[in-house]
Amino acid sequence: MRTRALRDVARRPLSTAGAVVAVVFIAVPLVALVSRVQWTELPRHLGSTEALDAIRLSLVTSLSAAALSVLLGLPLAWLLARVSFPGRALLRAVVLLPMVLPPVVGGVALLGAFSRNSTLGGWLHDTFGVQLTFSPAGVVLAQTFVALPFFVITAEAALRSMDHRLEEAAATLGANPSMVFRRVTVPAVMPSLVAGTVLAWARALGEFGATITFAGNIAGRTRTLPLAVYVELESRPEVAVSLSLVLLTVSMLVIVSLRENWLGPR
Repeated sequence: MRTRALRDVARRPLSTAGAVVAVVFIAVPLVALVSRVQWTELPRHLGSTEALDAIRLSLVTSLSAAALSVLLGLPLAWLLARVSFPGRALLRAVVLLPMVLPPVVGGVALLGAFSRNSTLGGWLHDTFGVQLTFSPAGVVLAQTFVALPFFVITAEAALRSMDHRLEEAAATLGANPSMVFRRVTVPAVMPSLVAGTVLAWARALGEFGATITFAGNIAGRTRTLPLAVYVELESRPEVAVSLSLVLLTVSMLVIVSLRENWLGPR
């Protein structure tokens, strides 16, 4: 089997060379990043007050954004997967737009909708005293805005591809729609829901543009891990490298954990 694979590679020198160039193009910057890590100083860099505040805030806000993505995204994914209605394609395009929209543009859009100068943001502030800009809640909102589509697209694909006969059998046995959804549908697509949640969390953890535009970059309040990397890069690049290593490690772990769902078995 291995010999045949080697022969296949030998027969396709151009495609093999192109693949090698692509791998090198991606791997070299990552290797360069890891090579710059000051391993003996890593505990001190990550144990500083600024780094711990950024890590803590990133964990709290990204987990909150992932939870919101599930809460809002699951009904939306079910609607897109199971209900036919005029404008469904347009709705799907709008929902998935933050995946390709430049994050800073998303931040500007959030400012237009939820800042104190906007109608909705002004009403929230005057009525409930809620200010989303320059607050941890604003960080969660910005992260949810960019992370939600990743959960929706994963959950929708799973709901579309599952065997509907299981649901039909449960309904035939007398289960109501709510029970069918809780006892049959959700367990059947649970691996994909978990994958979508992890993917949404990873995207929220790495969010930069929408966060700094909408929530600002206030130390201990809205400065998440990516923003801390940006700040430290100017004054203490060695600390920025250490913080970048944390994000790189998390990203690698996410890719490995999602291999079965996204890349298929080895």
